[in-house]
Amino acid sequence: MSSEQAAEGEQQVWDVVVVGAGPAGASAAHAAACTGRRVLLLEKAELPRYKTCGGGIIGPSRDSLPPGFELPLRDRVHAVTFSLNGKLTRTRRSKNTLFGLVDRPEFDAALVESAKDAGARVRTGVTVSRVEQHGANVPDRRTVAVVLADGEVVLARSVIGADGSASRIAAHVGVKVDQVDLGLEVEIPVPETVAEDWAGRVLIDWGPLPGSYGWVFPKGDTLTVGVISARGEGAATKRYLDDFIGRLGLAGFEPAISSGHLTRCRADDSPLSRGRVLVCGDAAGLLEPWTREGISFALRSGRLAGEWAVRISEAQDAVDARRQALNYAFAIKAGLGVEMGVGRRMLAAFARRPGMFHAAVTGLRPAWRAFAKITRGQATLADLVRAHPVARRALDAFDRAEASRETAPAVPPAEVGDQEPVVERR
Repeated sequence: MSSEQAAEGEQQVWDVVVVGAGPAGASAAHAAACTGRRVLLLEKAELPRYKTCGGGIIGPSRDSLPPGFELPLRDRVHAVTFSLNGKLTRTRRSKNTLFGLVDRPEFDAALVESAKDAGARVRTGVTVSRVEQHGANVPDRRTVAVVLADGEVVLARSVIGADGSASRIAAHVGVKVDQVDLGLEVEIPVPETVAEDWAGRVLIDWGPLPGSYGWVFPKGDTLTVGVISARGEGAATKRYLDDFIGRLGLAGFEPAISSGHLTRCRADDSPLSRGRVLVCGDAAGLLEPWTREGISFALRSGRLAGEWAVRISEAQDAVDARRQALNYAFAIKAGLGVEMGVGRRMLAAFARRPGMFHAAVTGLRPAWRAFAKITRGQATLADLVRAHPVARRALDAFDRAEASRETAPAVPPAEVGDQEPVVERR
């Protein structure tokens, strides 16, 4: 019997159980384990595992990494080529690094190792079926039961759901979303001559569908090429990706991986907790609505979830646990929530006038400087809007125009699987 168990014959109760070992879950497990608490990190896949993601590490992501963490960078970006649906191409360059690029399997695995080094225990190949806060599996009101697919029950004083955009824990909490997007991506191995042409440079293409864009991120001998658009335009999004690859002259190279994924942004009134259960990262619908950047939101919300889950684990009654959970929600809304609010307004404006955004970032030095500041982590989008009256007035004008438009029809069902990522390896 483990020394961590309270008594002979009594099932071990973990202080914090984290479900999902992506950036949000690993960050949460690391933060909780650093306090010396008993932390268990559960992941259904075996690590490393593929994740549909460009792998861009902007300043806020870098600044949220565990102390001493060494980024496994595949490239450092000093130049960005912008295009408007393949036209009006222009490249902007910077003397200093704008952001870094990583392979997600390598990056995520390194974050999990960091959590293990902090004292968290990790179990992979484990599927969580549900969580229970009442019933036969719950011995007392201070305990949450995490029920695995094989029937095993894991007990915890607090639980963090970081199990992605199709989260079972989010369903328990009652997370609500008001924006769902479909991302399609391919990993294309390329010859050395092609790789050299892309080294240190990314491409961002403002796409043909409202709110859509595409990207090329170089990672050594592989290019990550993807597009994203609102759910409900699956066929058009696929055509955009095919056309995008063709315009780039990459259609003759066989992708190693083709994948699709749904991203979900939380509604303003969506809960972030239920009882002793918190959600963070994609499971909470936390990502930037305009760019759909999620790594920095995952790392930041994961760290906060880990810190507040420890406090919840120490709560002696439901009232205290709820108070700590509300404090977590306040911390999220005061930071990431504000950024998401501005991101929603930017997306609405961009969806209507992508050409204006392209002209600004390629032709106006202040707009390019703002882009560079955001990617380097020197300012957030919300900071820049607050600091510049012209930007505020422009967004206010777009908000008024958006409010006057007719309500858009409901989006149809998902195109990708059963709300799960689709990955095709070749």
